[in-house]
Amino acid sequence: MLVGVPREIKPSEFRVGLTPEAVREYCAAGHQVIVETKAGEGIAKSDDIYRKAGAEIAESAEEVFARADMIVKVKEPQPNEWVQLREGQILYTYLHLAPDPDQARGLMKSGVSAVAYETVTSPGGGLPLLAPMSEVAGRLSIEAGGMALRAINGGRGTLIGGVPGVLPAKVVILGGGVVGTQAARMAVGLGANVEIFDKSLPRLRQLDEMFQGRVTNRYSTMATIEDAIGEADVVIGAVLIPGAATPHLVTREMLGLMKWRAVLVDVAIDQGGCFETSKPTTHEDPTYQVDGIIHYCVANMPGAVPLTSSYALNNATLPYGLALADRGIKACEDNPHLMNGLNVHMGKIVNAAVKDSLGF
Repeated sequence: MLVGVPREIKPSEFRVGLTPEAVREYCAAGHQVIVETKAGEGIAKSDDIYRKAGAEIAESAEEVFARADMIVKVKEPQPNEWVQLREGQILYTYLHLAPDPDQARGLMKSGVSAVAYETVTSPGGGLPLLAPMSEVAGRLSIEAGGMALRAINGGRGTLIGGVPGVLPAKVVILGGGVVGTQAARMAVGLGANVEIFDKSLPRLRQLDEMFQGRVTNRYSTMATIEDAIGEADVVIGAVLIPGAATPHLVTREMLGLMKWRAVLVDVAIDQGGCFETSKPTTHEDPTYQVDGIIHYCVANMPGAVPLTSSYALNNATLPYGLALADRGIKACEDNPHLMNGLNVHMGKIVNAAVKDSLGF
């Protein structure tokens, strides 16, 4: 199979769909790889490095889309990309279709078979291709919150870890999954006062054991969230419902309970966001204010650390990608967990959670 890797064009997106090491694995498995020139520039990998790994270098994205049997990307295709997709082609990337009906319609019209990293499952019920970026985003969320708290960035002027004699920041984390756990690790490491919320009692017990009393665990209800955000300096939105739109756990009315210039970091913005007042932002202009509350809603947080992110992502996606290259879309028939990743096929939305969220 001819596997194509276009350069990412979403603002401030420096990751790449395949690292040179991954290209070498595809070539060793008998496949051909075509990479758009400078696609690896964001991770300091030149065209020559890709050539040595076995890739052919294309001078344009148009050539990659026109020739490749399978397109491997990082972020969802942009409008000028989805119109280049075609029937019989496989798209393998993050999609996050639930809050993006325009992209969904574009993919349906193209006839492409689109496999979304974020809905591929594992035997244990996890999301193995989403997990590495969730780990990165969870750790970055505390850094982002700390930066947004600085007075020069419009924040309260609070240091996450405080200093002797001065209280540290209070960090409230909504969601005890991969993002929430990694955010808690970072916040605890910096010395913050951390509370983490979840609706799963077994998960709360796991977190209690994991953090050995350094994190306060709370069952998530409207009342407990209202109570916590009133004291919070930073609130991390880390809730995920696979394939579906994220519920709004903090309404605009609830912002009135919060401290002036406290910070909301919405890691779930790709799926619509945890906060009613969230809207996607970019690394160039990451924050905005609503009712005196700082919102950080960058939709591709891991893009800020592309070297770490690209390798972490490729480590997870490579086995499934090789299966698709070997068997085509029939690979989904062989693996029910890969089948869960199939979002669009033959002009239809075929993932139930995505279909229900989109309403068509």
